[in-house]
Parts: sequence; structure tokens; C-alpha cells
Amino acid sequence: MPVSTAPADDLWRTEGISVQGRPIRALTLGNGARRVLFIGGIHGDEAEGSYTTAELPAAFIAAGLSDRVTLTIIEDANPDGREAKTRTNANGVDVNRNFPAPNFDPSNPENGTTPLSQPESRTVYRLIEETNPDLIVVMHSWHDRQFINFDGPARPIADRFAATSGLPVTASTEFAPTPGSLGSYAGRDRNRPVLTIELRKGSDPKADWEQIRSALLDAIGG
Repeated sequence: MPVSTAPADDLWRTEGISVQGRPIRALTLGNGARRVLFIGGIHGDEAEGSYTTAELPAAFIAAGLSDRVTLTIIEDANPDGREAKTRTNANGVDVNRNFPAPNFDPSNPENGTTPLSQPESRTVYRLIEETNPDLIVVMHSWHDRQFINFDGPARPIADRFAATSGLPVTASTEFAPTPGSLGSYAGRDRNRPVLTIELRKGSDPKADWEQIRSALLDAIGG
């Protein structure tokens, strides 16, 4: 009988509490010099990345990356939205528009009145500060297509990901304004490579994982 390389559930720790009191859980694997932060989801109605998030810990260990990389996984940055199947959190705020980027837009209530006004965005922000990542990877989904989106100095990583996975590359600045987004804050303002994996909404999560698995592990490994 094969021995599972997946980490025990009790290794996950609570890093924050959502508006409605749900835990925002994180897991740290490996002890390498390269630091990577992986976020399994931030919009509650984009759950396609949850299968990849569940499979990633065992795949990371099996790939032998533990000595090269310290990987921190945030299971889901918006558990209330995930439960309600809404883009926003329980306060009706888009967590991915609530970061302290210069382009934060307070005129839209859905962005929150001030940056980091939400417990979910504060948790992600704190973990970025604490882990000081060399790469941030975030799972999202798009209504009619799939692609790799990037912010900051991540173009070479995105191109390599595309070559391995077959997903095309699109820069954030090419398709939509993203005031106060994680990519705006960490990528463009902090000059950290941010890679966003946009799966197709309603896609087969197992097939998605098989398609992006090698590319994701390559990006994490650096």
C-alpha cells in the first residue's frame, strides 16, 4: 500500500478569521532559500482552483522541492465568499481590490472605504510581509477562457508557464483596470513577481490540475 506524501490536516494553521468567523488557513512546506506564496483563491465565486490547492502540497513534496523552496499556501483568502459563492466577502467588499496600492479607488464601495479595511486582505498583506516571497501565485477563474496573467517582473515566469501548460499569457494591464488589487500592490508597486492562473469557470478541476501541474511546480521551483 503506497504511503501518502500529503501533509497531515493538523499542519494547517489559522492565520486569520473572516468577517463571519471562518478560519483563513495556511500551510508552510519546505525550508529552502527561495520563498513562494501560493493563494488558492480570493474571489468566492472562482472555486476552480480548489482542487489544485488540495493537490499541491503532496506534489510539492514528491517533486523534491523542499530543500530549495519554502512554500506557504493560503488555502482560501475569502472563505465567506466561497461559502456564499459570491465574488465579494461577507461585507460585500472585493478582497482583491482592498490592498494598499496607489491606484486604490475609494469611490467604489465594493473596494472598501480604505485599503486593508477587511480582515481577509489584512491576513494576506501580513503574510506577504512576513514571508517576503520571491514569487506570489494566485488562483482565479475567468468566464470564457483560461490564461496566465502577471504583474511586476514576472513575464519570464509567465512565458515559461505558458510554454509548459499551453495557456496563453496576458498582462493585467491588457484586459481590465485593477485598482487596489494584489497584483497592483505586490507586483507593480512592490516589484514582486505575481503570477495569476486564470482557469475557465466550470472547467474540470482534475483536468486543470493535470494541465498546469508541471508548469506550476516549475514556477515554484524557480
